[in-house]
Amino acid sequence: MNTSFWKAGHAPTLFAAFLYFDLSFMVWYVLGPLGVQISADLGLSTQQRAMMVATPILSGALLRLVLGMLADHTSPKTTGLLGQLIVIAALAAAWKLGIHSYEEALLLGLALGFAGASFAVALPLASQWYPPQHQGKAMGIAGAGNSGTVLAALFAPGLAAAFGWSNVFGLALIPLSLTLVIFASVARNAPERPQPKALGDYLKALSAPDSWWFMLFYSVTFGGFLGLASTLPGYFHDQYAFDPVLAGYYTAACVFAGSMLRPLGGALADRIGGIRALLTMYTLAAICLAILGFNLPSATAALGLFVAAMLSLGAGNGAVFQLVPQRFRKEIGVMTGLVGMAGGIGGFALTAGLGVIKQSTGDYQLGLWLFAGLAVIAWFGLHSVKERWRNTWGSAAVSAARV
Repeated sequence: MNTSFWKAGHAPTLFAAFLYFDLSFMVWYVLGPLGVQISADLGLSTQQRAMMVATPILSGALLRLVLGMLADHTSPKTTGLLGQLIVIAALAAAWKLGIHSYEEALLLGLALGFAGASFAVALPLASQWYPPQHQGKAMGIAGAGNSGTVLAALFAPGLAAAFGWSNVFGLALIPLSLTLVIFASVARNAPERPQPKALGDYLKALSAPDSWWFMLFYSVTFGGFLGLASTLPGYFHDQYAFDPVLAGYYTAACVFAGSMLRPLGGALADRIGGIRALLTMYTLAAICLAILGFNLPSATAALGLFVAAMLSLGAGNGAVFQLVPQRFRKEIGVMTGLVGMAGGIGGFALTAGLGVIKQSTGDYQLGLWLFAGLAVIAWFGLHSVKERWRNTWGSAAVSAARV
């Protein structure tokens, strides 16, 4: 990375945005790796466990719009500090008072949604410091914070086995508090910021049919990545009788694959075209998920296929956001919020839906096949709009996308 990038913006703010995003995603996702242990102590059914794990995803998806608008009207740094304080307070209460019922677990999940909404704060905070020629690098560094899910999958089950799952909430306060201090000390709002977006801007964007297409495409890629990441600890436990720690290790491998491939997916889309790249990703994901639906007897084979599926979905996330700015140059801030919200809602639907199907049928087969079917629907939807996009986006955008 050349020196001009580091001189173009504000590196301490970029680092603070990444750290805030990374630790926020860690605690947003933490109920997933802890789901088996929590549900065993609280006596939850598979469906209740899935809903507990899915609640932070839905809350975070909806709160992205709220925090995004708050960041516009106050500042990204102020909003980030507020969000961190709410999450720290919620975890502290869960640690000191304990979680004794399904309803209390859901309440914690709602509060953890503020951590998931960090997307709407960290990315604008970093982005506003950098000129157009360095936006990709800045967003790649700040957006790499979704790797925080790997930390939760790796460490949360082991810490819960050693100290009890309620104490994991207390242990999480240590890095979160340090992050709060660093964020407050070094993050700075950019001197020039765009005009605040009004609710009407979001409604106007929703009137464009292409908005709904992008929301569908991202609900399958990011929703699939997040939904599988949240479900896999329970899946490996239920399907192969893994203990929570081993299930966490298997899940971490899958989540790491999806997280790391997001920036590479954007780079591939730059090289071969966003649509072509995304069609390929949907194809690979659908094939892997369809095979997994046969309830493979080998956990190693299942791991390999889940890694491949997560690689495809992670790369697909990057491909979607390679296309969005080409269609919505002037509305990119609004579209980032809407598309990001749709991705979160997709993750909630997949996590909760897999839990309902497992509870009703005894296994995950139908759920995995339905998700594979959604990837096929997205493939056909993307293919169906390809020609119209070529004719309406303008030659410059089409040339850039290599459609």
